Amino acid sequence: MILIVAEHAGGKLAKSTLEMVTAARQSGREGPVTVLVLGQGVADVANEAARYADQVLVADLPQLANYNAEVWAAATAQIAQEGEASTVIIGGSRSGREYAPRVAVKLDAPYLEDVIQLSASGNALQAQRYTYLARVTETVEAEAPVIVVTVKPGSFAPAAPAPTAGEQYDVELDLPAPRVEVTGKSVEKSSRVALTEADVIVTGGRGVGSPENFATYVEGLADRIGAGVGATRAVVDAGWRPYAEQVGQTGKTVQPKAYIALGVSGAVQHLSGMGKSKYIVAINKDAEAPIFKVADYGIVGDVNQIVPALIEAAGK
Repeated sequence: MILIVAEHAGGKLAKSTLEMVTAARQSGREGPVTVLVLGQGVADVANEAARYADQVLVADLPQLANYNAEVWAAATAQIAQEGEASTVIIGGSRSGREYAPRVAVKLDAPYLEDVIQLSASGNALQAQRYTYLARVTETVEAEAPVIVVTVKPGSFAPAAPAPTAGEQYDVELDLPAPRVEVTGKSVEKSSRVALTEADVIVTGGRGVGSPENFATYVEGLADRIGAGVGATRAVVDAGWRPYAEQVGQTGKTVQPKAYIALGVSGAVQHLSGMGKSKYIVAINKDAEAPIFKVADYGIVGDVNQIVPALIEAAGK
């Protein structure tokens, strides 16, 4: 089987899990696409996962109520061994990148990290990933009974529901006692859609001029049209916006239906994080800005003059 470890929050399947399903189906590896759901009280997540996978394995246990790298790695490795998985696919989130190498070590398996494309190459699994600050795409291969892969979020289109729901099975796990205890959590509250889940994203660059203009124009337009808010690395490094909003090679990779870039020059590092958006709209006063080379629609002009008109029009 091809084993996918589901990412979920708040009783809902994360978009990244659907992207991993697409990656699995494109990989050319043999076996049913199987989603492993770890957690407590995850019945709704399992039911949702069954709409996309061939089968769903459910581990609904108190020990899995909180994420723990050691426990997640042990659970994933156990299921991969028992199910004779040919491939284990884990999301390239912060937690996924933490426990995936542990899974590879437990399985004595090759580890392909942060991949953006998967395909079969004979008996080997071939993957593409960015390197040299996303200026180069390298191709790597691994051939082994089982291979562990992490998928860069936003690199694959989310899977469509399957014609028939997959079967669900409860699994038993032999979990280690955790050596790290979670004593509390703090969750950033926002009324906006999460960046990696958004169908529309409005991103601001240094061209908006100031933190105040960013709040007025970028956030203003995003709130008016129900979009997520993104920022370039220059904006984040300047302290205008938090790192959680950074889009690009050193930030998040996104693939929304529409990406609206305000005052974004379009450096190659930024393009690597949003270049697969379905439609790209760019507004920049520099007609030679690289962003216009990838934009489907472009406006040459001052963001601070054009965006207020867009906000007003959106309100109508």
